[in-house]
Formats: sequence, C-alpha cells, structure tokens
Amino acid sequence: MEASQQNPRSWQEMRQWQVELLERTTGQSLEAWNEFVRREGPATEKELRAWLAERSVTGYSQMLLVFERCGYPDFFTRSADELVRGQYADRPQLREIYDAVLALLPQLGEVAIRTRKTYVALLTARRSFAVIAPVTRTRVDLGLRWQAAPDSPRLSAPGSRLGSAVTVKAGLRSAGDVDDDLIGWLQQVYDANL
Repeated sequence: MEASQQNPRSWQEMRQWQVELLERTTGQSLEAWNEFVRREGPATEKELRAWLAERSVTGYSQMLLVFERCGYPDFFTRSADELVRGQYADRPQLREIYDAVLALLPQLGEVAIRTRKTYVALLTARRSFAVIAPVTRTRVDLGLRWQAAPDSPRLSAPGSRLGSAVTVKAGLRSAGDVDDDLIGWLQQVYDANL
C-alpha cells in the first residue's frame, strides 16, 4: 500500500486542483472562463451559479469561478493547520481524537486530506470516503460513506452537518474510541470508495 498523504492540502493546492478540473472538464482555461464570465456572466452569485450550471459548469469548477468573480472567503485562504486549530479552539480535549484518526491513514492506503472550516474530508483518488468533524464540546463525529454498514450501536444516521455523501457516523468521545472495530470499518469504507 502507498503511504497516506499526511499533509492536508493548502488552499493554494486546492485552487490549483480546481483549475485543473475546470480545464479538464470544459476544455477552457481559467483565464478564458474569467474573461467569459466578466464579459457575459451575471453579477450576483446566485445568478452566476445558475448561468454556469446552464453551461454544465458545476461542483468544484463552479465554486472556483464564483470565488474568482465574487471573492474568496476568508476560510478558503487560511492554512490547513489554521483551520484545524480553529475547529478545536473551544474544545482542545477533542483534538487527540482527530490526531488518532489521522494516525490510522497510512495503513489504509493513499489518502488525500482536505481541510474545511468545520470539518476535514478524507478522500481516495476517486472521492470522499470519510469526514471528521467536532460537532459538540464532547464529541467528534466520523462520518462514513458506506452503503454496506453493519448494524452496530456505535453507528447512527449522520444528520446534515457531515454532508450529503456520508451515510453513517460513529460518535467518538475519546481517542480510545479509535479502536480495532473503527480501524476495520474505516478500511472497509476506504476500499469501497476506491
């Protein structure tokens, strides 16, 4: 197995990935799209999103062009470390749970880490397979994209805070909850999303 990518992507790396995705999916450069949007696109974010969707520009590519036109949000320009520190600033005792989950990643395979304002996404080369989010002052949720989840009292419905791709969550209250069962589940979810 290849080693996990242990350094979360910076916003600059994320932006570069989005630029490459835009060019790959549309055949046009970011500069060409920026000129097209400047010349013909609507001014408001809502109208711009609809206008881009009509041209089959969706998802991360659309987000990139909206940011280019309307400005990048503050959280997008912070480093991954700054974002994670912010997530755990008022609950530092939960940071060890996050660190324990990250420590498992090398044994899974190659994992990309994408840090956002309120959560951290874990991705295979294909797509996101897990999300780590401190959701209360006493719990971190590990959301999993898992269609074949076992029936376990440790797994429950994820709610909307973890994103639409997550199908189940495991609530973690201490680093001790990152046990053999959780490691096995995480491996199964990783393998199912390759």
